Amino acid sequence: MNLNWKILVPAGFAVYFLFGMAQLAEAADVAANYKQHCAACHGAERLGGIGPALLPENLARLRKPEAEKIIREGRPATQMLGFGDKLSPDEIKALVDFAYTPIKPMPVWGEAEIRASRIVNFAPGSLPDKLQFAADPLNLFVVVESGDHHVSILDGDKLEPIHRFQSRYALHGGPKFTPDGRYVFFASRDGWITKYDLWNLKVVAEVRAGINTRNVAVSGDGKWVAVANYLPHSLVILDADLNLKKILPVADKDGKVSSRVSAVYDAAPRQSFVAALKDVKEVWEVSYNPKAPEIPAGMIHDFKYREGKFIPGFLNPQRSQLEDYLDDFYFTQDYHEVMGASRNDAKSAVSGQVVNLDVRKKIADLELPGMPHLGSGISWQWQGKTVMATPNLNEGLISIIDMKTWKTIKQIKTRGPGFFMRSHESSRYAWTDSMMSKEFKDTMQIIDKEKLEIVAELKPEPGKTFAHVEFTKDGKYVLASLWEMDGALIIYDAATLREVKRLPMKKPVGKYNVWNKISKSEGTSH
Repeated sequence: MNLNWKILVPAGFAVYFLFGMAQLAEAADVAANYKQHCAACHGAERLGGIGPALLPENLARLRKPEAEKIIREGRPATQMLGFGDKLSPDEIKALVDFAYTPIKPMPVWGEAEIRASRIVNFAPGSLPDKLQFAADPLNLFVVVESGDHHVSILDGDKLEPIHRFQSRYALHGGPKFTPDGRYVFFASRDGWITKYDLWNLKVVAEVRAGINTRNVAVSGDGKWVAVANYLPHSLVILDADLNLKKILPVADKDGKVSSRVSAVYDAAPRQSFVAALKDVKEVWEVSYNPKAPEIPAGMIHDFKYREGKFIPGFLNPQRSQLEDYLDDFYFTQDYHEVMGASRNDAKSAVSGQVVNLDVRKKIADLELPGMPHLGSGISWQWQGKTVMATPNLNEGLISIIDMKTWKTIKQIKTRGPGFFMRSHESSRYAWTDSMMSKEFKDTMQIIDKEKLEIVAELKPEPGKTFAHVEFTKDGKYVLASLWEMDGALIIYDAATLREVKRLPMKKPVGKYNVWNKISKSEGTSH
């Protein structure tokens, strides 16, 4: 019997099959293009190398059209070449989509990876222990230029650049200094920690402490460095030479919920680091005092006779259990409390809390509507009181808070949402930007600290982002960022508010005065 078999394939299935095959082919092409043109610098697994990590978390601030432009044209003053002559527009778009696709499962970045990444350019003690140029070492400025990923060192007396060097990609969270002001530590978004010698103008050492990093903190004694990571969920402790000391996996007390670390800061009088957690309702305090008392773990029957489980107090977390998340905070002057806020509910009128680090619990609520940026908060004396002021990322509002009663004294309406506030002990003014506003990103507003009123506005370049100020050591001058590729540092007389001079720079995102940072000036941030 001759059977004439016919296999009938539904048209819809055929189309689906062909579409799937096309997708597979496209994926193979993207993978091949990445391997050929990108992997040598950005790593076979997209975790970074010479170039930055190409992960959606690390590229959050880079829009896809801008990423396509970078692949097509390259990035000036870097090793990133343009590939517009080698790749078609569709191929470039496919590479960008590939870079913004999460890696699953997320690769590990642990002890072996951190230790293997360490780079030592100059051994400890090999560089001269004195300033190698004529300037006040305590009035230097560190200026981060994100436009071409460089850092400029500025003489704060002459208001002129001294040196400029290439940095890692996307420095994040602000540089931190050793107590003597000699060394400064930078953290890049993709986890690189760089130790720089300001006296010798040299990169001393580097290590990669994570895959996606928020910021770095330096201990009050200059011996320890803490790194807050989003990926992996860890708090990494290094010594001052960037040797790995300890990795603290971050999770709740039961070990069930893992968390990103949104910030870590030094609390020098307490000899500890304090860390805010993004996904767990806790704040951590990690002592770097070798004689720190033991920490009870679990139920303790008798503290006196040590009946129960204890862990060493040195470089282990002391947990404060909270009612809400705390992912941004500001220290009180005595470092007994932190003023913190969750960014999970920007519609709440009361989104802040005061946490006492000694009793390890919330002691007050804060009226902080919108999305306050407490990490950029400042403080000053007002009518016999210490007040704190914070900008707002969600609306044009400055909240002024009494740091004794925790009550809001005043809410000052501004031109729009802002990111930074700055002042100085010798200045009557506080400066705040509206850089998150489309309409008023070009406007800096000046607040009289006694009147609690806006008394002036500065708009040096209409339509161009104008943000982030810092004062000289003596408070005589203010340096503000024209935050553009063809930008500049615009220098003002702090008393008259008149422009003094301009220094051309490429998107200067932030500038940090050594003295103001190491002296914990009330007018600057952590």
